[in-house]
Amino acid sequence: MKNEQMVSIITGTYKGFASITMESEQISLTTVPDIGGKLVSIVYKPTGREWMLDSGRRALRQPEYGSIFSDWDMSGWDECFPTVNKEMNLPDHGELWALPWAYRIEENTIVCSVRSPRLPYQFTRRISFPSSDRIRMDYRADNLSDQPMPFLWVPHPQFAITEPTRILLPEYMEKMMCVYEGLTLKREESYTWNDVSLLSPVVTGDGRKFYYEGQVPAGWSGLYGEESGNYLIVTVPVDKVPYLGVWMDEGKFNDRVTCALEPSIGYYDSLDMAVGNGTARLIPANTSFEWYLELSIGAEDWCNRINKFSE
Repeated sequence: MKNEQMVSIITGTYKGFASITMESEQISLTTVPDIGGKLVSIVYKPTGREWMLDSGRRALRQPEYGSIFSDWDMSGWDECFPTVNKEMNLPDHGELWALPWAYRIEENTIVCSVRSPRLPYQFTRRISFPSSDRIRMDYRADNLSDQPMPFLWVPHPQFAITEPTRILLPEYMEKMMCVYEGLTLKREESYTWNDVSLLSPVVTGDGRKFYYEGQVPAGWSGLYGEESGNYLIVTVPVDKVPYLGVWMDEGKFNDRVTCALEPSIGYYDSLDMAVGNGTARLIPANTSFEWYLELSIGAEDWCNRINKFSE
């Protein structure tokens, strides 16, 4: 059924860069194509909740290809592809975040794409609003060569933590493995999620990252503000995006507290590792691979949404 809701798309500027803003009755989303197709703002309009962390005191500048990710603005939503770790002659956090993307506006859709300067692929992301409170991102990676191409994909959305926030997972995902230990945890130890899933907005200088061990049993994760009731839920198809990481930064690399929910293709962060353990996705020669991610945003009635995703 065709989506008949009212959606507006306008071009403008954001901190000196050309931007595109897309709005429904409940959501406003802004992207800057020249900076890796970065999503710089996602606002839930009924409460005014801004979910994306802005660049703060850091200037928003055009990154240099091949540089270190944390040397730049550390804001918004970036795409990590075809790796996260710096390796195999590929940059830190992959290639895409430092490249300018081409864009076009179709009916109720923002389409951004980019070609690698080193490898024979094209990456495309289409943003649409299936309903007034949901964002859908349809992804496609085209292998333009006559050889198979392995890849790893992780979204890196730096969500702003402005109140005590619970990181939501399905209740049967009881434990998560620590892969970056920070100041207090142990690497490769598993932790009961209820014990480590509450994030405070207080800057401590700590940071940590978790992965669910193996393929996830359900394709959703979320954030819930315990004071305001604002929530955000990420869903992906588990047959195509079967892994999940969660990054928490309390001032280790950023100057404010942020959390990234990172459903992943490949386990985990290193393309070398994912190729070695058989979890990297392989695109055959001259073909493509497609997947999607959806965001549901709202306030207060999150329990009903969680029950829906848990069915």
